Amino acid sequence: MAAPDFWDEPEAAQKIMQELTHLKDSIEQHSNLCNRHSDVATLWQLGMDEKDESVYPEVVEALKVLHNDVEFLELAIMLSGEYDANNAILTLHAGAGGTEAQDWVQMLLRMYVRWAETNRYKVETLDFLAGDEAGIKSATILVSGRNAYGYLKAEKGVHRLVRISPFDASGRRHTSFAAVDVMPEIDDTIEVSINPVDLRVDTFRASGAGGQHINKTDSAVRMTHLPSGVVVQCQSERSQIQNREQCMRLLRAKLFELERQRQADKKDEIGGEYQAIEWGSQIRSYVFHPYSLVKDHRTNTETGNVQAVMDGGIDLFIEAYLKSEGKGAEK
Repeated sequence: MAAPDFWDEPEAAQKIMQELTHLKDSIEQHSNLCNRHSDVATLWQLGMDEKDESVYPEVVEALKVLHNDVEFLELAIMLSGEYDANNAILTLHAGAGGTEAQDWVQMLLRMYVRWAETNRYKVETLDFLAGDEAGIKSATILVSGRNAYGYLKAEKGVHRLVRISPFDASGRRHTSFAAVDVMPEIDDTIEVSINPVDLRVDTFRASGAGGQHINKTDSAVRMTHLPSGVVVQCQSERSQIQNREQCMRLLRAKLFELERQRQADKKDEIGGEYQAIEWGSQIRSYVFHPYSLVKDHRTNTETGNVQAVMDGGIDLFIEAYLKSEGKGAEK
């Protein structure tokens, strides 16, 4: 940073500044834990020496908080993947089932936004397609902040809902599915080759909220990458230029993730452990009726507090997934 040409490339310099801030925060966090541990040990020793039992509740409470903070730090250490520190692009799609499935997507979107806000991440809507009668057909959001992808990658897969449908006059129980896809946002330092000749760009009139301007101009953009068949669209910005830029960000991330998946599939196939991910092979079930239960089928982590989960309380599932992945890597 002391080099005279440090700010000649502002974007690169800014990334170094962010990395420095992260390293300083990590050291400060570790020092803080050590100091708090020392303080609790000193308090306990003083109580023992003075035979003062009144310090016991205070020590117990301090140890509980310290224990939780240490577990959080251990979890953060597990996020050592190449792109774990990146922002996350999260996309939700309704499965078969019409309005019921679209309402489920809206519930899941609210859950992820609440989780992000609780953890002080910034959320930006990149694309949004409303349902025919209610709910959402599909939505894409950008969750910005350190380790957003590292945490949210645990959510990738099919999510199943079982409940009494509010859209069924007969009050019957329905099962709905929604697919959640999570990709790291890829910065410009990672090369993803996109030939303009391979792109088909369509513009159309945006739908939904946004005032008169957004509905009266062809500001929405849909990009199709012809060789791969990948389609992305964005209608969240007021201008077509801004939506084009957002589309390119989404396309870069999708093509990068597609290539990573191909390489992973090839390795699994060579190793004889390839297993296709099929629609309906849910990673998690949310049961509202006839009982209350949310269960992650990968780790068997479960809770009966469905409302807390739908309010963004998914940390127990994320932690269990990351720990299971960490143990798998050790083996």
